[in-house]
Amino acid sequence: MRVLLAGGGTAGHTSPLLATADALRRLSPDIEITCLGTPRGLENRVVPAAGYPLELIPPVPLPRRPNADLARVPGRLRGAVRETLAIVDRIRPDVVVGYGGYVSMPAYLAARRRRLPLVVHEQNAVPGLANKVGARLAQRVAVSFPDTPLAHAEYVGLPIRRMISQLDREALRAEARAHFGLDPDRPTLLVTGGSQGARRLNDSVSGAAAALAAAGVQVLHVAGPNGHAAPEAGQVPYVVVDFVDRMDLAYAAADLIVSRAGASSVTEAAAVGLPAVFVPLPIGNGEQEHNARPVVNAGGGLLVADAALTSEWVAATVPGLATDPDRLAEMGRAASRLIPADADEKLARIILDSVGTAS
Repeated sequence: MRVLLAGGGTAGHTSPLLATADALRRLSPDIEITCLGTPRGLENRVVPAAGYPLELIPPVPLPRRPNADLARVPGRLRGAVRETLAIVDRIRPDVVVGYGGYVSMPAYLAARRRRLPLVVHEQNAVPGLANKVGARLAQRVAVSFPDTPLAHAEYVGLPIRRMISQLDREALRAEARAHFGLDPDRPTLLVTGGSQGARRLNDSVSGAAAALAAAGVQVLHVAGPNGHAAPEAGQVPYVVVDFVDRMDLAYAAADLIVSRAGASSVTEAAAVGLPAVFVPLPIGNGEQEHNARPVVNAGGGLLVADAALTSEWVAATVPGLATDPDRLAEMGRAASRLIPADADEKLARIILDSVGTAS
C-alpha cells in the first residue's frame, strides 16, 4: 500500500503528519509513505530527518482578504496541481491525506482528478480555507477538537509523536535539564513561539529576566530561527536557543510553558501535563484562541492576549506561578485529562480503512 501525506510550512502541519506516518508504519510495516511539501517549509528539514521521502511542489498562498495577489491564485493553483498530478502518477498512491495549508489544496484537487480516496485532517478548532474545500471532496474528515465546523467531521484528536504522547516528564527531567545546561533543581520556564518564533514572547519574557531570576526561576527560551532574545545576564540560568529538535526534552525540563496557541503547542503541552500560559497569535481567523479555550476552561492554563503580554505582566505573574508546585501540579492534571493520546493510531486506521472508497 502507498500513501501520500500532504502538509508543510510550520510544525502545525508537519508534526501531525509525521506522527501519522509513524503510526502507519507501526500498523502496516510494509507501507510506502511519501510526503508532499513546498520548498520553503519546515518539512524540508524535519521530514528527511524522520526518514520519509519528500516531494516538493510550488506553494499556493491563499490571501485572507481580496487583494491584487488574489488574481494570481488560479494560475498558481493550476501549475501546482499539474506538478502534483505528475508526482501522483509517478508514485501511484492508494490514498491521499491532507493536513491543510499551502500544499494541501493542489493535493486535494489532484486526488479528485485521479479518483483517489482522500482523507483530511484539520488541526485547528477553526478550519482554514484549504480544509473547508478538502472536506467537501474527502471520504473521511478527522478533526483535533470537538465541534470543529467541518462537514462529516470525526473527532479523533491531534496526532502527536510517541516521543511526546508517551513522555514521562519526571523520569526524564534530570537528563533534560543537563542536556540544555540548566540547573537540575530550579523551577524552569520554557518559552517558545512555535517553529517560527514570536517576537512578542521573545521581547516580553526576556525583558522580565531579572524578575524571574530574583524568584529563582531559570528559563529555556526557544527564540526561533530568525528570532532574538537578549535577557539581562544574571546568576540564574537563562538559556536561549534558536530551535529544539528534541521537544520531549524541552517539555521534560520545564515546569511551566509560555507559548503561542497553535494546535500542536496546545495539544502537546496538555498531553504531557505541562501547565501553560497561552498567548494566541493575534492574526488569522482566531483559531489559536479557540484551540486554547478547552484547556484554559478546564484549569490547565492561562490565556493572555498578545497585546497584554508585556514584560511587566510576565514579571508580575509568571514568577509566582512557576514557584507554586501545588498549583502547577493541579493545572497539569487538569490539562492531561483532556487530550486523546492515541489520535495518531486513530487517524492511521481511518487512512487504511479509506482505501477503495473513492467514487
